Amino acid sequence: MGNFLKTWNISESIFDLVNKRRRLEEIEKLIAKEGFWDNPENGKPILKERTLISGQIETFQKADKDLEESQILLDLAIEESDTDTVEEVSQQLQALEARISQMSLDLMLDGDDDRNNAIISINAGAGGTEAQDWAEMLFRMYSRWVERKRFKREIIDFQPGDEAGIKSTTFTAAGEYAYGYLRTEIGVHRLVRISPFNANGKRHTSFASVFVYPEVDNHIVVDIEEKDLRVDVFRASGAGGQHVNKTSSAVRITHLPTGIVVQCQQEKSQHRNRDMAMKVLKARLYQHEKRKLDEKMQELHEGKDDIAWGSQIRSYVLHPYQMAKDHRINLEIGNVNSVLDGAIDPFIEGVLFSKKAS
Repeated sequence: MGNFLKTWNISESIFDLVNKRRRLEEIEKLIAKEGFWDNPENGKPILKERTLISGQIETFQKADKDLEESQILLDLAIEESDTDTVEEVSQQLQALEARISQMSLDLMLDGDDDRNNAIISINAGAGGTEAQDWAEMLFRMYSRWVERKRFKREIIDFQPGDEAGIKSTTFTAAGEYAYGYLRTEIGVHRLVRISPFNANGKRHTSFASVFVYPEVDNHIVVDIEEKDLRVDVFRASGAGGQHVNKTSSAVRITHLPTGIVVQCQQEKSQHRNRDMAMKVLKARLYQHEKRKLDEKMQELHEGKDDIAWGSQIRSYVLHPYQMAKDHRINLEIGNVNSVLDGAIDPFIEGVLFSKKAS
């Protein structure tokens, strides 16, 4: 068991670790250059990267040491037929395997924005109440996932459905690697079930789209000129008490050159709603510029508009059988209720590992 862990988990991360050490050496040389500290603000991203890489190397070294010690102890226990110690060390190795797997996953999250907070948008597809109810189910699923990760969630915009569910919602997930994890959820999600809104009890298929943006770090400058903005204020349409309904506190901002529209109506203060809407606009403009340099992301962005059959990344089936299936990696989970309760890590990790292997 120990040798299996040693060769499978740790060696899988060696190549990444070698590159991490090489990058750390480059950073140390950069920091040592004359004039680096002349502008501390410009140096913050470099120092942040050094802290991240140093932590990853330290975590690897500790795991490697713990694994070596456990293997030695396990070999001795087996030689002496000490079953109690064998069982104890086996449990330690299982826990260590989970640590190393998490470390391997973290090493994969090496994109420019992977460590950032995430901004998630969910939109109901065509189909009225059915699709809007499904969009709300997805919102609950991601909210529960955020809770499981002990991240912080903040709602930016929430558009309730006409009869039930939601038309759309935008919210943030604040936590380490939030964007790195959730970017794997971008796409169309399909639900198959017996309709609770149909008296005849017919089976129904609903669609909703999910898109995720990285929250832009403060050191990244996104130029937004006031002349390029149209700002509209209006009364909030959702729940929020008398204050929200009686005052025009909700804010909608349109970026005229790109046509990107964002809005926020969750706060009582118009100023606060404008600040939050600008944060989302900044993130979307940043992502918009990155897509120009990335054909795959551009294709994904264009594809997400087709919220219909054949474009889904994942299906959730409640009838005639129960299953959640990710079509990108062909992974099926029978306990669909657990998935809808936020247990989506197997899908997230599966997609990340598959992209690394490709």
